[in-house]
Amino acid sequence: MDYESFKENFQDALKTELADRGIDAELTARKVEKINDSYDAITVRPVDSAVGVNVNTEKAFAAYEKGVEIKDVVEHMADGVENSLLESPQFDLDAFNDYDQMKSKLSMEVVSAERNADFLENVPHEKMEDMAVVYRFVLDSSDSGNGTILVTNQMLDQYGITKEQLKNDAMENAPEIRPSEIRGMSEVMSELAPGMIPEIAPEDEQMFVATVPDKTHGAGVIAYPNFMEDAAQKMGGDFFVLPSSIREVLLVKDNGQMTAKELENMVKEVNATQVEP
Repeated sequence: MDYESFKENFQDALKTELADRGIDAELTARKVEKINDSYDAITVRPVDSAVGVNVNTEKAFAAYEKGVEIKDVVEHMADGVENSLLESPQFDLDAFNDYDQMKSKLSMEVVSAERNADFLENVPHEKMEDMAVVYRFVLDSSDSGNGTILVTNQMLDQYGITKEQLKNDAMENAPEIRPSEIRGMSEVMSELAPGMIPEIAPEDEQMFVATVPDKTHGAGVIAYPNFMEDAAQKMGGDFFVLPSSIREVLLVKDNGQMTAKELENMVKEVNATQVEP
């Protein structure tokens, strides 16, 4: 079965499987454009809900090509849909349409400007070096990040606000609802591996992790007003900012122990050998 035939059969089978589970939903095939990614999907939206769940059709087909029976692929994807619908935040459509209510939920995220150039044409953003600062409404505080909505140009038109107002409101509210955290690397690692990491006195700590409490899109803290000043005070002087992931950035004291070139080489090595793009 080729991909186009699979998509059609998969959508019909998924709708039947969900109906058998008591989920009356509308299924729509679409292209999902996300930051750093895009994929073919089927959006599943219960008829009595404003919230839908995207099922990645490309991943489903990849499983099928590896020899998984289509009925098993459908059951697995239906499990995911069912769980996502149960865990999805309560969505108040009236509140969502009222910017005065929504602006208190604004947060910020930093992404690659080059990699997302086409996507950013439809999204209000600010350039920051080779990155772009984009804005999200935080509907809940889940670690999955599924409880956020990216702000688009279309939404600005619906709200009747400017990009400048959006930025100013985000700069005011994001640090309040998702305050930045700067913690020593040894402290962070000790939580991940209790008893395995030796204690380091705060004044001897060389590397720090900057993020937000739930770690979701935490690298956006570098766009917060006064973040650089607050970090300098925490670290006792100048520092380097190292890209780590969309979840956090690393801060390294500029005290002569490592040069900018050495840190640059380290980042390139880790990115090339240890992590996905």
